[in-house]
Amino acid sequence: DNLAGAVAPNRTYQDLLKNPADEQRFSYYTQSQLVELDLAGNQKPLGTPAIYRAISPSPDGTYLMAWIVKKPFSYLVPFSRFTTSYEVWDRSGKRVHTLHEQPVLDNLPTDFDAVEPGPRDFAWRADTPATLVYNQAPDGGDPRTKTEFRDEVFALEAPFTGTPTKLLQLGYRARGIQWGSDNLAIVYEYWNRTRQLRAWRFAPGNPSQAPIKWQERSSQDRYNDPGSPVTTDGPYGEPVILTDAKGTGMFLTGAGAGPEGDRPFVDFYTFASGTAERLFQSQAPYYEQPVEILDAENRVILTSKESTTEPPNFWVVNLKKKVAPRQLTFFKDPVPELRGVSKEIVTYKRADGLELSGTLYLPAGYDKAKPTPLPTLLWAYPREFKDAGAAAQISGSPYRFTRISWGSPLFWALRGYAVMDDPAIPILGKGDAQPNDTYTEQLVAGAKAAIDYLVARGVTDPNRVAVGGHSYGAFMTANLLTHSNLFAGGIARSGAYNRTLTPFGFQAEDRTYWEATEIYQKMSPFTYANQMKTPMLLIHGEADNNSGTFPIQSERYYAALKGHGAPVRYVVLPFESHGYAAYENILHMLWEMDTFLETHVKNRPATGAATPASGSGK
Repeated sequence: DNLAGAVAPNRTYQDLLKNPADEQRFSYYTQSQLVELDLAGNQKPLGTPAIYRAISPSPDGTYLMAWIVKKPFSYLVPFSRFTTSYEVWDRSGKRVHTLHEQPVLDNLPTDFDAVEPGPRDFAWRADTPATLVYNQAPDGGDPRTKTEFRDEVFALEAPFTGTPTKLLQLGYRARGIQWGSDNLAIVYEYWNRTRQLRAWRFAPGNPSQAPIKWQERSSQDRYNDPGSPVTTDGPYGEPVILTDAKGTGMFLTGAGAGPEGDRPFVDFYTFASGTAERLFQSQAPYYEQPVEILDAENRVILTSKESTTEPPNFWVVNLKKKVAPRQLTFFKDPVPELRGVSKEIVTYKRADGLELSGTLYLPAGYDKAKPTPLPTLLWAYPREFKDAGAAAQISGSPYRFTRISWGSPLFWALRGYAVMDDPAIPILGKGDAQPNDTYTEQLVAGAKAAIDYLVARGVTDPNRVAVGGHSYGAFMTANLLTHSNLFAGGIARSGAYNRTLTPFGFQAEDRTYWEATEIYQKMSPFTYANQMKTPMLLIHGEADNNSGTFPIQSERYYAALKGHGAPVRYVVLPFESHGYAAYENILHMLWEMDTFLETHVKNRPATGAATPASGSGK
């Protein structure tokens, strides 16, 4: 009950406890007894039976940190937000210290920058024997509270009875620390509302020493990502930052994103100068990514190297000596049927001038010099941005080996379709505007730009274009079919279509239905079910427990479409969750998709001469 009128906004969750009988079953099936097992097979009980969320040993093995779920439970949130006791034990399982008693977290603000009040994110410092580190928000976890600092980082050494040491004060939310030594650690902080990321280098052994800013950028700005510190096994077997022998700098690896696509790299970053020296970078026509630094002083690395025709294999590369790289593995092509399919990263512009990109696959034997219009499948997933420059950046590499998975659209490149995989569909919010304020307009503009480009190249028949997507991509598909006449049909797998069923936020939207009612309604294709006349295939897993995409979304949307005479087919895959796993279900899914595309797209009468697609509403 909520007779006291407490504010408790929560996103929609599946499989929650519903009654006392559920509580009893939950307690019975989740309770366990921890044991210590030696190499001879002897067992020794540790502690008492309880519901353990996690157990984490200290780096030196002297202590154990236990997350223990306790009553009262909740019917509003998952077990990860139940009452939890954070305790430290000795090796025998005896409790040494209770770090924090967290009450049920059923009343957090829906803002993505919100966190629980009090101590949180307990973890061991990796480079010391037994020091716990945790975060605590001076604003009580509520982003609406104005404070100079949003997070503070504390350290507490064994035996955990002293006063915690304040290591840092941060302007954003703490998002993790990479440890190195008393003189070196990297802390990351992030503010979701602005997508801003900062990283600082600090000396955990000297908290009075001011941290040094290492990077500040949009988290979505891939081109200016300096990479991540390489780690190695520390003195206690935990990962610590890898430096040179004198500790003058650290090694970095990253995707190397740029206008030419991803070109992975290895850098050496010198602390004193704050500059990075490029030691290695992938070169065309290969995609080669560093896997491990085998010898830091002699600059020997392990890489994984691939191309559009060669599967990934491991190589040893000496960056110091001019010796030929040595190939370690000789894996063969697992899907030779795909080798004839051509692949390229293409770029084009949206009507407002925003640069977009996608990966285009064309069937084997297709003559690009004399293009003929093909039936085409766009498989996409929209993403929200706050910066136009980041939204325009290219992702992926034209030199990667072409793989296929259960959910891939590449099957239809083997069936004679042009396939545009992951065409950029950015939803941009400039300044104080939020991305979803103009969601449908930008959605249609992004899809139209991709189709216009493909039609202008002569590879696509504008009368035979399908769109599809999974999860938020399914939501996108329903909206595109509703608000444009660009497509001959659409495939929507495991999506959400009625945003009033997710009233406390969804995807990157943290405003509630009552704060943004018009936007929720406008973004919901369910609202416009009476206007949708394009053929659609709805597929959903029967046991989908992903927050926001419960099967009722497809059930109710199908009923609304059917009630208005829309050409729609609804397929339920038994026992499947949000992603599909069963061999039989995946084969049936592929059959349904292929039958739909062959009927409503490929064999739809062609237009003849290619003309730009129209983006006008229905």
